[in-house]
Amino acid sequence: AGQAGAGAGSLCLQGGASCPSMDEEQARELLGFLRLDTRPDLKGQATGYVLGLTGSAEGRTLLAGRPDFLEALLLLTGDHSLAVVKDSYHSLINLSVAVATHRVLAKELPVLLHRLLDPGYAFADQVCTLLSNLSREEGTCCQVFQAMQEEGLGLARVVEVFCTEGYNKKAALHYLGPLLSNLTQLPETREFLLDRSRCVVQRLLPYTQYEASAVRRGGVIGTLRNCCFEYKYHEWLLGPEVDLLPFLLLPLAGPEEFPEAEMERLPVDLQYLPPDKQREKDPDIRKMLLEAVMLLTATKAGRQLVKEKGTYLVVRELHRWETEPDVQAACKKLIQVLIGDEPEPGMENLLEVKIPEDVEERLQHLDREEERQQGQQETQK
Repeated sequence: AGQAGAGAGSLCLQGGASCPSMDEEQARELLGFLRLDTRPDLKGQATGYVLGLTGSAEGRTLLAGRPDFLEALLLLTGDHSLAVVKDSYHSLINLSVAVATHRVLAKELPVLLHRLLDPGYAFADQVCTLLSNLSREEGTCCQVFQAMQEEGLGLARVVEVFCTEGYNKKAALHYLGPLLSNLTQLPETREFLLDRSRCVVQRLLPYTQYEASAVRRGGVIGTLRNCCFEYKYHEWLLGPEVDLLPFLLLPLAGPEEFPEAEMERLPVDLQYLPPDKQREKDPDIRKMLLEAVMLLTATKAGRQLVKEKGTYLVVRELHRWETEPDVQAACKKLIQVLIGDEPEPGMENLLEVKIPEDVEERLQHLDREEERQQGQQETQK
């Protein structure tokens, strides 16, 4: 079943025209302009040039190994010029794609977290994106979580801000979704979100259909998927207190009509959907939704609850409609579990089953072979 992991790939913004070749003398000269006391016009030209460098892989490699540039850019996020601040943040976002930059950038986590949650900070979106990139790697993710605790800016506050529409009039904060998803790599984050006394996970459920932002929507679905690795909570998640399954299935459902007997098996929210009902547009999000449902079938009790709710009907119709090979494969795996026989005694919990190494290698080979055949079919179309 894999491990709880980070969400979608790191965001990298495109800068202007770049010239990645720069010798040591040129680097020192450029660094000399990246100071708070530099003349504003020269400082603006220097930060613009650096942003251009970070727009290419060569330029990012060049600067990622230069802590002095990273520290200078971090300092310039406090400049008086909004243009300089914006260019500095965008350069840092691009550079944070490289893990080599995380050690230096993590030193500023307390400052970045306070800026993120300042309701009047104009660059909170840039800070949010930067933290989302930093938290993708488990090591830095732990540092982000630790800094949140030390600064008194815990997960409860982040979730509160995420769920407060218009918290910052100058920033949409959609990247709080991927940040939360990345943080749920950590067991302690998942335990917090799944604490029955807090009702946190229930607050996130409506965002599975948040139309205004695929980033926010995908972040929440990645968060829920990671939480589904905690199989001891499955019955609670599927029960009436949370009722997670309809929130995962509704984005996957289309306008198909079912016979009355089949319709009655579906959760109420999935019955008699309008003829213009649209499925989730983003294939990566559709795949995450399927993965979340798949995880909920890991235990015998979970499988029974998922099967009882007519999940097979929704996934069957999705498989007929789906054109993306990765999502089709995820559909097929889930369908096999939904219509297959129960595992042998002692193997009921699919997340705890230890697969022998030779069997795992054969399964991986079969997966690769299936992907290759799908690729050939796509080419022939």
